[in-house]
Amino acid sequence: MSEFLRFVSHQIEDFAMQVTFNPVEGTGTVVYNLSLVRVEDLEQTISVFRATCEAGVSPSSLIRILYAGEELDGFVIPQNFCGILTLCSTTLDGLLLQRGIPSNPIGGGVIEVAENIPKRFTHLIKYEYTTIDPLQVLVSQEITSVHQVMKHGNGSILGNIRECHMEAEDDVEEVLDELTEGYFTGILDLGLPNTPCLGVAVDPQYMGLAALGGTNWMAALREEGISVTMQAMKGLCDISTMEFVSQL
Repeated sequence: MSEFLRFVSHQIEDFAMQVTFNPVEGTGTVVYNLSLVRVEDLEQTISVFRATCEAGVSPSSLIRILYAGEELDGFVIPQNFCGILTLCSTTLDGLLLQRGIPSNPIGGGVIEVAENIPKRFTHLIKYEYTTIDPLQVLVSQEITSVHQVMKHGNGSILGNIRECHMEAEDDVEEVLDELTEGYFTGILDLGLPNTPCLGVAVDPQYMGLAALGGTNWMAALREEGISVTMQAMKGLCDISTMEFVSQL
């Protein structure tokens, strides 16, 4: 019996319901992305990841490194490669859901940045129409300029957007305040009710919430000519198995 196609919007909902992360205590499960890089590129990969975190274009500086032969969720890291686990922004949807704040994931895309201020989405792929993570697709298109944003404050980065009901505005702001501890710092904009968020329209009585994509550091790697393959929303892991890149 063949399986039905599962669109990204459904995958986000499934993972969000399994998130148990508590940003105040720093405990619980989070959603992770898995990337593969060659062993000889590992040092430079970590350097790029650290730089994107310091520049504020990665949503979290949490990382976990797996080496050839190590297994996670049934996937074995192949020979001559290292696996890099980083925090997926779907974790944010899980945090909102924990507080009784259902969010409607809209999509992921490319955001124009001018003088270090996110201006608008220039490209957007809606989650309900794709079975492949939009940011995973857009990284492969080589239309970002993450390094330019890091160096000069102008360029294009990757981000995503969801919408929350306007009546939950105070609760959303409370959740965002708790994220300032460093585990997730990628909030770009919390729009006003019934108002477009970074140029993306929201439903009536809703407000948009835009966040950095967890794939910006991979886009930065590709801009430097380093080969990297990724699997967005690969699975869930306990946050205690990850560490801040500054500790490496």
